[in-house]
Amino acid sequence: MVTNTRMVADVGGTNTRIALFDEQLNEFRAVSSFSNRDHQSLSHVINHWRQQLDEAWPTAACIAAAAPPSGDQVSMINIGWSFSLKEMAREFEFSQLGWLNDFQANAHALPYLSPSDLQQIHPGQETEHSILATVGPGTGLGGASLRWAAGVPYAACGEPGHAGLSPGNDLEIAIFKALLPIHGNIYAELLVSGIGLVRLYNCIAEIHGSKPQALDPADVSRLALEGADEHCVLALDTFCALLGSACGDFVLDNGAYGGLFIAGGIVPRMIDFLQRSDFLARFQDKGAMQEHLRAIPVNVIIADNPGLIGAANAPLQPG
Repeated sequence: MVTNTRMVADVGGTNTRIALFDEQLNEFRAVSSFSNRDHQSLSHVINHWRQQLDEAWPTAACIAAAAPPSGDQVSMINIGWSFSLKEMAREFEFSQLGWLNDFQANAHALPYLSPSDLQQIHPGQETEHSILATVGPGTGLGGASLRWAAGVPYAACGEPGHAGLSPGNDLEIAIFKALLPIHGNIYAELLVSGIGLVRLYNCIAEIHGSKPQALDPADVSRLALEGADEHCVLALDTFCALLGSACGDFVLDNGAYGGLFIAGGIVPRMIDFLQRSDFLARFQDKGAMQEHLRAIPVNVIIADNPGLIGAANAPLQPG
């Protein structure tokens, strides 16, 4: 029986990353990434990875998944996957199996990140506040907070992607007016996510009397970063500003004055653009709380697999 390793998985809306974590050596092995669209379920992905594994199968596992809090049945809204923890523990013979939201995993990773895993956006000030927040856009917009109780870290997930969003300038008012009759409600990840970036681009092009091109999120980002399309630049600018607003709200909602850490698959590829944008101004522009938010350090997580780091260090429950 292998007792010092656990299978760790970070299951997002687009990709799943799996590895073995050796607790004794504090190292990851057999790290693999899979595109979810190539598999019909998480069990299918794990079985595919298991066939490639050339060492003993672990008896412990921790799965970080992009899903809201639940009991035994975990339902992933953005990709339509669902799995039972009891059935998975039985299928793969795990005597211990933990599951947590993917941003809870990002939060659990925070104490284990080195300075080289982070890029500072705003230094902030020394503070006695210990609660940290992590937020990030990808397939959706996720978030979690990390606090300590009697020296033990506790990560609580939130759903900033489904919180309300408010316009902050004339262009955003025009975007909201165009989208409100279609969607009935402007919530954060409608615009602050991969598909949200495309939605911003399409809407901005139409507002300016142009026919949008058929672009995916990577196309919009690339053309914006290259400065090759003015509507893409405006879309990414607006994306960053709205992300700042959403992050400020999340920090205030959770009292997370110890620091903000931006995660997810989008922002690490566009840090310079983010720093030139209105992200920080919108993050801090919260009325009477402005000075408190200016004191908060802001970093982008640039580590390859923070979700796996969190899943490797999160507590497990009996299977």
